[in-house]
Amino acid sequence: MKYCNLCLQPDTRPNTKFNHLGICPACDYFELLKTVDWEERFDILQDLLLKFPRKSGQYFDCIIGVSGGKDSLRQALWVRDKLGLNPLLVCLSYPPQQVTERGTANLSNLIELGFDVVISAPSPIVWQKLMKESFEKFTNWARSTELALFSSVPQIAIRYGISLILWGENPGLQLGDLKTLGRNGYDGNNLRHMNTLSGGGSEWMTELGIDHKELIPYQYPTSSEFELSGLQIIYLGWFLGDWSLVNNGMYASVNGLEIRRDTVKNTGDLLGLTSLDEDWVTLNQMIKYYKFGFGRVTDYVNEEIRLGRLSRESAKILVEKYDNSCSDTYIDSFCSYIGISTEYFWRKVYGSLNHELFSIERDGFIKPKFKVGFGL
Repeated sequence: MKYCNLCLQPDTRPNTKFNHLGICPACDYFELLKTVDWEERFDILQDLLLKFPRKSGQYFDCIIGVSGGKDSLRQALWVRDKLGLNPLLVCLSYPPQQVTERGTANLSNLIELGFDVVISAPSPIVWQKLMKESFEKFTNWARSTELALFSSVPQIAIRYGISLILWGENPGLQLGDLKTLGRNGYDGNNLRHMNTLSGGGSEWMTELGIDHKELIPYQYPTSSEFELSGLQIIYLGWFLGDWSLVNNGMYASVNGLEIRRDTVKNTGDLLGLTSLDEDWVTLNQMIKYYKFGFGRVTDYVNEEIRLGRLSRESAKILVEKYDNSCSDTYIDSFCSYIGISTEYFWRKVYGSLNHELFSIERDGFIKPKFKVGFGL
């Protein structure tokens, strides 16, 4: 395990690769941004949008996937008020046991701001069954839900005959998931290759005996379907020089965003700004930490380091203290939902532990073998 020489990105992140100087892709990209002509990029976007004119009789210009959170709220307002487009917002709805009141309020805020929203709601029975199997098979309850989350947007775009999807950040450039890189910095049609969508296949779902029709929400459209529909995903983050977690959060907050109020110790959410529509993501971030040696706090601080608002030394302290944070309350509610005991939950977590990075003490405490910022 090695760390980027500039931030605290470890090389254990799936699909990432450091350059010969020991710099992660996200830091490498950030350095290039210092020389970007943002007015020129905006002109590129304007020219690009001309290639996707509104079809005759069509009411919407494009589709934006939303949760009501900071990124989707900023995108929706910018696309409508700056670009002058009429976007159709698409939201995947969680079951009542999972969605938070905060998430519902934030989605309602988008509607109250004057946007049209289509809500996709897969069968809650199938959702629960797939979530449990995702945890059983991958120790990652979000394996199935993320498939539905990412698939809903292009599925609805195809059904509405809308060829343009506007997405937020480019995970290849801004996070380091290199398999998602397209023909250029704004081409998002390789999003299908990100670790979330490509890892594990989908055969495990069909093996559960669920009717094929009920699995449709979890199927990302094929490349052929994209091509037949003329579908194009464009990363808006490539065109916005001030795109960042904090900036998007501030922009969204003054436009009605309700943030998370729980403590960092319980959530690992330093600013209360991420995944606001549900809380079980906290479990997944903790488990991600035990698998790969980094969690939600690492992603937070890396961006702040690049922006010069946090030193690498100060960031180390935050990562060491909070990167595996998760309240027992969230664990208990999740276990109750999928019908397992908390003891079984922890057996699964211990079973998926990366033993190259962690050891288990006699009292069950999971201890990192690596030192944050130095690695192994």
